[in-house]
Amino acid sequence: MDYLHDIQSFLPGIVVAVTGLAAIMVTAFKKSTGAVYYVSLTGLIIATVLAIQSLFGDSGTAFSGMIVYGGPAAFGSVIVMIGTLLSLILSRDYLQSQGLESGEVYGMMLFATTGMLGLAASNDLISLFVSLETMSICLYVLAGLWYSKSTGAESALKYFLLGAFSTGFLLYGIALIYGATGHTNLIEIAAAADTSLLFMAGVGLLLVGLFFKISAVPFHMWTPDVYQGTPTTLTGYMATAGKAAAFVAFILVLTRMLTGSETGEWHHIISIVAILTMIVGNLIALAQDNVKRMLAYSSIAHAGYLMVGLAAGTAAGYSGVLYYLFAYTLMNIGAFGVIAFYEKSKELDFTEIDSYAGLGYKVPAMGVMLSIFLFSLAGIPPFVGFVGKYYVFAAAVQAEMVTLAIIGVLASAASVYYYLRVMVYMYFKEAHKEYSIESPGMLFKLVLILLAVLTVYYGVEPVLPTTGLFELLSSFSYI
Repeated sequence: MDYLHDIQSFLPGIVVAVTGLAAIMVTAFKKSTGAVYYVSLTGLIIATVLAIQSLFGDSGTAFSGMIVYGGPAAFGSVIVMIGTLLSLILSRDYLQSQGLESGEVYGMMLFATTGMLGLAASNDLISLFVSLETMSICLYVLAGLWYSKSTGAESALKYFLLGAFSTGFLLYGIALIYGATGHTNLIEIAAAADTSLLFMAGVGLLLVGLFFKISAVPFHMWTPDVYQGTPTTLTGYMATAGKAAAFVAFILVLTRMLTGSETGEWHHIISIVAILTMIVGNLIALAQDNVKRMLAYSSIAHAGYLMVGLAAGTAAGYSGVLYYLFAYTLMNIGAFGVIAFYEKSKELDFTEIDSYAGLGYKVPAMGVMLSIFLFSLAGIPPFVGFVGKYYVFAAAVQAEMVTLAIIGVLASAASVYYYLRVMVYMYFKEAHKEYSIESPGMLFKLVLILLAVLTVYYGVEPVLPTTGLFELLSSFSYI
């Protein structure tokens, strides 16, 4: 039966949505946030297992062609689920220490994840819009969780206003594309596409909306303020799971809608935006003393590296983007997790780089793990960040975009300065004040250790005599 097939094709998303409803009901009838947390954790574990299983199943469309399953969409769902699951575990310990834990937070994370899963599987502009807004509205709420602080209120307001503005561009673009082609399904749009001004304007506005969600320059203005004002573990969640979903949606639009010779020139525009994003993100990050703002501009720069793979417009480029998203999720959640651990101390502001003086010796294990994540973000071997950058830059070279790859490599080299600067403070500067840091729970520690191990493992995995992750991604069909 068709409806059973539809449900099975989007089963991880349905499980997460039902878990979100259950979490809200438990919150309403039982005041224990612990119960909500364990309900959420159980649902996410089940959905993650289902998402991983879908990687090895068939590909196709469901819900009357509104969504796709299998291939890139399945891998995007896996990244979203991994990012959400690890962020949820880290968030409980952190939010409790900050006095911010509530059942509603877990519910918002689950509903945002439902939107992300829909976004990563969208085969229709209507489902893309609905999923994007489901994700965004929940993230607006999470960004304002620190409402007692001026930075928290600012982050929520700025994110909401600029997000609503970008949604206007996206919707107007969808309207123009529909007016030009008479369709909202990506495949049907590709068949009816032409070079009319109406269609080109619609695609341009649609891309503006997507550029905003991935923090591409010049649509990046919201990112540093939102990252700074949002609770740290939730910042990691937004920066990884949300960005992964948006990039997978971008891949689906490029491979399913903008495929004809009449519309294939958009890759040149993506190349220009990628260059601007890499350069601006890295240059401004060099001047940051606030570690969360530095990671925000770093996130902008990483969006530029990812767009290099999109600009290549080949199967190798798209596979490289998916691998990079996986790598970015591991190392970025790890970095924000260590920062969240340091923030448990109320005696210093651990978003400022001066507070990191001597930390490498005060908490050696955390210092080592943060160093691993920062080395990986900088793209230094043998960590997974280097492998991710290699795949996207190699795809650009194979697509004869050598200049774009060279700019990417130089921008990545410049980023080494601000990542290593944090380590200089941790290991080569003395602490200027005595303070204590509360030890986190066992699950918190285990997640960070797991992330550090995976960051190293997937850095050396391509040279191991086994079939690697990239080979799996290369087997996907990019229509």
